[in-house]
Amino acid sequence: MHAPVARLDAAPAATEFVTFRLADQWLGIPVLLVQEVLSSQRLAKVPVAPEAVAGFLNLRGQIVTALDLRVTLELPPRSSDASQMNVVVQHDGELFAFIVDDVGDVVTVAPTDVEPPPTTLDARWRSVAQGIIRRDAGLLVVVRVGALLAVDQPGPG
Repeated sequence: MHAPVARLDAAPAATEFVTFRLADQWLGIPVLLVQEVLSSQRLAKVPVAPEAVAGFLNLRGQIVTALDLRVTLELPPRSSDASQMNVVVQHDGELFAFIVDDVGDVVTVAPTDVEPPPTTLDARWRSVAQGIIRRDAGLLVVVRVGALLAVDQPGPG
């Protein structure tokens, strides 16, 4: 008779996040949701669209709605000479480009390193945050793509 073999449960898989910056805050989106990262693109304006909709861009024949996350998250507008990048994500079969200030690295994080969003986080940010990751460079806010797309847009000034 053989002794039973001890079964080792696999540790939960680590998740990779594409990181990007808005103002002084770093955010992350799971890499599996990101289609690509683009430099600043020419946008076609959309009449009567919410303020966060910066316009449409053409990505190899596909029309992509570009959203300025500074507007969505009620941050001050970037200066006119500031660079910007686009993080293209797919959600419910549609492509969206999140306009951000800068794109960082892809980071690999253990599930145990993702903490719930603190209750002191601004309500708008808390509504889109899946969690936070403490890093040497400060907090990384992990955002939920669907929540970013569903957030109520700020009213006129």
